[in-house]
Amino acid sequence: MQRIGIIDLGSNTVRLVVFGVQKDLGKHLRPREFRVLLNEKEVAGLSAYVDDGLFTDAGIERAADVLEDHLASAKNVGCSEVHVFATAVLRNCANSAQAVEALERKTGLALDIISGEEEAHLGFVGACIGQDLEQGILVDIGGGSTEFTHIERGRDLMNVSVPQGSVSSYAAAVSRVLPTPDECAAIRAAFEERISEYKCIKATHEAAMYGIGGSVRAVAKMLGRMNGRDKAQKQMVPADVDRVLALLEEDPSTFAHLAVKAVPDRLHSVVPGCILLRTLMEAAQAKTLTLCKYGVREGYLSERVLG
Repeated sequence: MQRIGIIDLGSNTVRLVVFGVQKDLGKHLRPREFRVLLNEKEVAGLSAYVDDGLFTDAGIERAADVLEDHLASAKNVGCSEVHVFATAVLRNCANSAQAVEALERKTGLALDIISGEEEAHLGFVGACIGQDLEQGILVDIGGGSTEFTHIERGRDLMNVSVPQGSVSSYAAAVSRVLPTPDECAAIRAAFEERISEYKCIKATHEAAMYGIGGSVRAVAKMLGRMNGRDKAQKQMVPADVDRVLALLEEDPSTFAHLAVKAVPDRLHSVVPGCILLRTLMEAAQAKTLTLCKYGVREGYLSERVLG
């Protein structure tokens, strides 16, 4: 069994997953051919280090420190190779090339900056490892962007990335930790405008919706807590998401105490993520959303490392 480390450098978190892989190259990855040996997350908040469109020197230092910690962890568990990919925070900053060069020089790691469309596609590849996705829309709400994929006959026919995520929504609209009703409305209006041009959402009207990534899972964890369980709710309907938002409006104190238990590392971003998810569900007229077990990291392993 070979041990392969994948580091996902995102706008809010930087996560290392070490996979134990048993397979030949060139085949589609299947669940029985790999297992997770280590899953380590650091809430780095890298999007906060973007100033006037530029990723700052302090951000580079912060990212380098986290990457070096993850690299040490990967070596400690005997990884034969470590791969790093970065998403919105580095691909969208004006000095992306310079920031990447500085990080590579400091860490000795090669950074793969994937486009929004590539991120959506790899999320689809990963989601398909654990289940068959035949028809509908796959959603991945990240910190700095939101990806969605139009699925038809088991294929991703269109992959879209919108430069608005849960953390960037918080930074743009929220003055404190939890947003006010007016701030919630501002987040929703901005996102509605961004997604209005994409016909692939309307093409999936009333179809199934699937979710991957931390923001969607955070909403599912809040629902689980609201229902008296410690685990994420694996399937939700629009009314479930409405319940989360209604609790915030009706009883902010209870909402905050539940969020501390359910998503302590996402206190500031769980509500924006919930708003983006609900807006997408409404636009697509989705009746249900099902959580997928695997996502972009597994997709990256399958297609970019082993493929």
